[in-house]
Amino acid sequence: MKKIWLFSDGSSLGNPGAGGYCAILRYGEKEKIISGGEANTTNNRMELKAVIEGLRSLKEPCLVDIISDSTYVTKAISDWLGNWIKKDFKNVKNVDLWKEFIKVSHSHKLNPIWVRGHNGHRENEMCDTIAKEEATKIKNRG
Repeated sequence: MKKIWLFSDGSSLGNPGAGGYCAILRYGEKEKIISGGEANTTNNRMELKAVIEGLRSLKEPCLVDIISDSTYVTKAISDWLGNWIKKDFKNVKNVDLWKEFIKVSHSHKLNPIWVRGHNGHRENEMCDTIAKEEATKIKNRG
């Protein structure tokens, strides 16, 4: 299995409001940036959407280190998701995205890693900037 680094961040201008996400995929020396946004969304949805879109772009099963400043995303993947599934997502927010996450992640081996946001982590800062740019584009359209 290939070892992939997936750096991700999400942004929402208002919560809910215009939102953006960014994922940077790294394999060896190669990098790919994936970004986008939505008009009426939340920060947590954009954080998760970044991971989903990053995983969706992988063409084969991989070992994936997911680097995120979102406790919501990293804890859910490592600790909470199993129980959410057992309880059929009762009282869980963003069920649509979590079900999408399950579909795109099932073939990969994931290692979620939390990093402190706005703390000088190069890729996290880059994702943050791009996610905010995406959110601003959406806001300016509306």
